[in-house]
Order: sequence, then C-alpha cells, then structure tokens
Amino acid sequence: MPRALFEKMGNARYISHLDLMRVFQRAFKRAGLPLTHTQGFNPRASVSIALPLSLGVESKCELLDFELEQPVACEEIREKLNAALIEGVHIREVYNQGQKLKNLTLLQSRLILEYDRPLPEDAVTQIQSLFSRPELVVEKKGKNGVTQQDIIPMLRSLSVGKPDDREVELAVLHSCQNPSLNPMQISAAIAKFLPELAPDYVRCFREELFDMNEMIFR
Repeated sequence: MPRALFEKMGNARYISHLDLMRVFQRAFKRAGLPLTHTQGFNPRASVSIALPLSLGVESKCELLDFELEQPVACEEIREKLNAALIEGVHIREVYNQGQKLKNLTLLQSRLILEYDRPLPEDAVTQIQSLFSRPELVVEKKGKNGVTQQDIIPMLRSLSVGKPDDREVELAVLHSCQNPSLNPMQISAAIAKFLPELAPDYVRCFREELFDMNEMIFR
C-alpha cells in the first residue's frame, strides 16, 4: 500500500481531521486517482491518516496510507495530488513499503508560547524545573470524560529557549502512541503549576516522527 508524507501548514491548521479526510478523498477524485473502497453495506474509501492532528496544530510530518484501483508511479501520484489539493496541504513524498504503524513511537514537537507581557528573567529556569519533577499530573479529555494523566513518563526529552522577553520555545520529543501525549498538555501543565507563566497564545508544530530507537519513521 502506498504512503504519502504530507504537511499541513498555515490556515489549513484550522481544518478538522474529518474535513481533512474529505479533502483528500476529493483530491484523489479530482486528480484522476480512484481509491479502492471497503466492502459491505457502507463502503469507505481506502485512505487513512496515521496520527489524527489536533485542530490548530501545524505539521510537516503527517502520514497518509491509501490504496488505488490501479498502480501508479509514486512521483506521478505526488504531482497529481499537489495539483488538486488546497493551499496549506502539500504532499512532500510518496513511497511504497512504509514501516508498520505499530512501530511509530515518538514525535518531535515544537511549542511557541507567546505572551502579551514581558517575562521574568528566570522563566526558562522555572519551566525546566517544572518538567524535571518526578511526576506531573494534568487533565486529559477523552471519550470517557476527563481523566488524570502523568505526562512525565511520556517525555523522552524537553528543552526550553527564550528567543525574546515575550516568547518561550519548547522542543519536545514525546510518546505519540500507547500512550499518546498531546503536546498541548505541556502548555496546560505550565498554566496549572506556573500560573504566572501561563501563555496568552500557543502555537504547536509537529516536526518529525521516530520509532522507539529514535530513528526517523517512514
């Protein structure tokens, strides 16, 4: 089954996961690349995204698996889809024999915390100390309601920078499957435990995917 590596940037970050699936289904149709469909009473197009992307998050490393009715060269698929896709959604690469999704383990994310006020000089030190704690429990909203989740075991690494006195940048390597950490929970932890450093706005980016050995996953 072919796999596409794609990015979702700019205003496209406000497209929901379900709407993004519809965007791709229509793009395949406009590109003259008919997808196969499942059998049964309610057939569905054979297209899926590895890790659903939260609304408002940008990414350069999304994976799309799909199956066509007829074999088509990977480069031709890439060119035709990009001509049919909306602004902000772009296919970087199409290839065959992708790795098994069960081996996808880690995600490199970047968070930019923006402030309407100048930050204290020790903001970086406070945030680094917070994530050095042995336990950090925050709320997680799911289908079964709100639960408590300790995010420390899901952090492989975290570094903090301060580009200017109104911005903090975090580079985080974290678990993305079994269990999964939404990087926005990191911002939530700062707001909960360091309320004086609660950001006024948060930008979040997915930058790369890795297996458990921190090798790039494709």
